[in-house]
Amino acid sequence: MTLTGFIILLIIAALAGALGQALAGYSLGGCLVSTIVGFIGAYIGIWLARNLGLPTFLTINIQGEAFPIVWAVIGSALLAAIIGLITRGRYA
Repeated sequence: MTLTGFIILLIIAALAGALGQALAGYSLGGCLVSTIVGFIGAYIGIWLARNLGLPTFLTINIQGEAFPIVWAVIGSALLAAIIGLITRGRYA
């Protein structure tokens, strides 16, 4: 993978992470955190889809690397919601 492909993959992961956090209603941090949440959300989403027997749709291929946008957003929203539920109890 070239540097350009990696940067495009990072931007897509950041957008998926930010959208997932917005859907969950809890922001974990800035742009770097949104990128990390997007990548982790993609793994959670793919794992969830495989275990439930659901298809992966709206997948973007960037130089041979597949990135499932819909499952990344769903996984990011789940991750942000779970972390939000855990940490909101501490600060209340």
